[in-house]
Amino acid sequence: MPTLYGVLGSPFVRKAVVALTEKGVPYDHEPLAPFGASPEYRKISPLGKIPAFRDGDRTLADSSVIIAYLERTHPEPPLYPSDPYDYARALWFEEYGDGGLAPVLGTKIFFPRVIAPRFFNQQPDEVAIEKVLDEEVPPMLDYLEREIGGKQFLVGNRFTVADIGVATIFVNFQFAGCQVDPKRWPKLAAYVERIHNRPSFKAVIDQEKAIFQSN
Repeated sequence: MPTLYGVLGSPFVRKAVVALTEKGVPYDHEPLAPFGASPEYRKISPLGKIPAFRDGDRTLADSSVIIAYLERTHPEPPLYPSDPYDYARALWFEEYGDGGLAPVLGTKIFFPRVIAPRFFNQQPDEVAIEKVLDEEVPPMLDYLEREIGGKQFLVGNRFTVADIGVATIFVNFQFAGCQVDPKRWPKLAAYVERIHNRPSFKAVIDQEKAIFQSN
């Protein structure tokens, strides 16, 4: 049985969990933290990041790489569109989540508010966080509001890696005590709620709530 490495709460581990769940792939989960990765783990994930994945004697690192591998080994249901343009757009939105939303909503808000106090005994700089919320977050949400429009999904009228890559970051945003203002971004707010209520997302979010809302 394949093994997924990485702690719940990571938006990138969550991406892989959702993909595995959507495809009905059974797997073992080893909740390994990314801090101080061991030399043994770095043989699987050379950058020491999570998630990583083992399938027999094959090992992979990075959520996008893992999902691309799953798409080839377990093609149904597909998480990538067949249309060339829609395929490229799905990759773009995944990157928008990984490289755009995550460094802002995750690194600058979730990490200082949730991870730093809990695991590093560091209190958040709320002035800095509010500045991010006021200046950096709105343009990113404006873009998604426009892109969603009247659609149920971001690309191709079906659930794809685009939705996984974007929606996963908003889980951490919510764990940090934030929400998408439904008055300012009604389409995005409804979209996030809809995707998070999808069974594959809801199952992992419920597990994570037990972690972050305890104590």
